[in-house]
Amino acid sequence: MRKINEIFLSLQGEGCHTGLPSIFIRFSGCNLSCHFCDTVHMPGKFLSDSEIIDEVKKYKAAQIVLTGGEPSLFIDEDFIALLKSETGLPIAIETNGTHHLPSNIDWITVSPKLGMSKSGDDSLNTNFIADELKIVDLGQNLEPYFSLECVGQKTKMLLQPCYVSDSIQNEKNLRNTIKRVVSDPRWRLSLQTHRLLNIP
Repeated sequence: MRKINEIFLSLQGEGCHTGLPSIFIRFSGCNLSCHFCDTVHMPGKFLSDSEIIDEVKKYKAAQIVLTGGEPSLFIDEDFIALLKSETGLPIAIETNGTHHLPSNIDWITVSPKLGMSKSGDDSLNTNFIADELKIVDLGQNLEPYFSLECVGQKTKMLLQPCYVSDSIQNEKNLRNTIKRVVSDPRWRLSLQTHRLLNIP
């Protein structure tokens, strides 16, 4: 049984796959507590793997995205293999990088929270190379991210403005992040386009 917050169909709103129709499996719970977290992920219900598959099969999409919370706490290679065999879809994951991942995941997005979490050990514990590193811009020094163990030559480096409910501050955050990306072309701007489109 796995505790699931929600399973839904939408467009990938962030990162390199922005705009791609995706089935999201949001797991309930996280090992970190970040003050800027914008996802209510703790509620949920326990579902069997067959119940998860039945729900996923209700939708047509280009990929399945495992998210949370922190999905790496709840998955294994057998679960990933089952999702692939039953749907034929590639599997992506959005993780904070503090836990090892199954080797059969197709796309890995790491959003490290080094020094940002109010709870737990936020140090990376990786057995993988990230396809993309997605950093929430809080004005921190960005240079250390390039030397993380999970960053390889092909890892895409994305910088994303921190979302806040105040629209004026939100605009300031966006402009500051744009300036940082323009001044350092090793980064790519990532936007939460699902917020702009008002979709899940």
